[in-house]
Amino acid sequence: MFLSPSLLAADFSRLDRAFELINETDADWLHLDVMDGQFVPNISFGFPIIQAAAAHVRKPLDVHLMIFHPERYVERLAEAGAWSIGFHLEAVDDARSVIRQIHQAGVRACLTINPQTPVADLAPYMSELDMVLLMSVQAGYGGQSFLPQTHERLQELCRLRNQVAPGVLIEVDGGVNESNAGMLVAEGADALVAGSAVFGAKQPQEAVRRLKNGSC
Repeated sequence: MFLSPSLLAADFSRLDRAFELINETDADWLHLDVMDGQFVPNISFGFPIIQAAAAHVRKPLDVHLMIFHPERYVERLAEAGAWSIGFHLEAVDDARSVIRQIHQAGVRACLTINPQTPVADLAPYMSELDMVLLMSVQAGYGGQSFLPQTHERLQELCRLRNQVAPGVLIEVDGGVNESNAGMLVAEGADALVAGSAVFGAKQPQEAVRRLKNGSC
């Protein structure tokens, strides 16, 4: 299982410490939530933060775009150090062309869906993806509670993945913590995004260890 702590939950007055924490823990990736204030209500951060993370974090950068027109930024994100670029199916008219663009930039492509989007809508794209991100909260806000219907959606997604593209990774994002991580992995999740459960913990390094050990 891959654990990808979300920088959105970190103390932005001490990003240096957040980067150090990621390097010091057993976290596998660093999750970077980019919001535009249009596809989602909030605005988070952009290229300066991503470039700083690339310069100081010794883990792959798992970039999650919650923006309209992600195709405008693929090349710059690749140059900035993105290891994976995820974008929302709901935010584009032609997902296939964006997937192709990401791959042409030499980056892993991830397609994301919000809780209200049917899992079946991913089917036409599965064989072209490296990863699928299943939102377990509504995109756009950190610190939300995990939506219970995610379990059924994850199981459906796993069946689809196994039938169509067994090599595609499944990532779950939103409200992930020690109480649900193990079940999500048992249901087929390959990667978990955890924000508050890591950066909000009194002992983040121990929180990472428990999340990974408890979900194996």
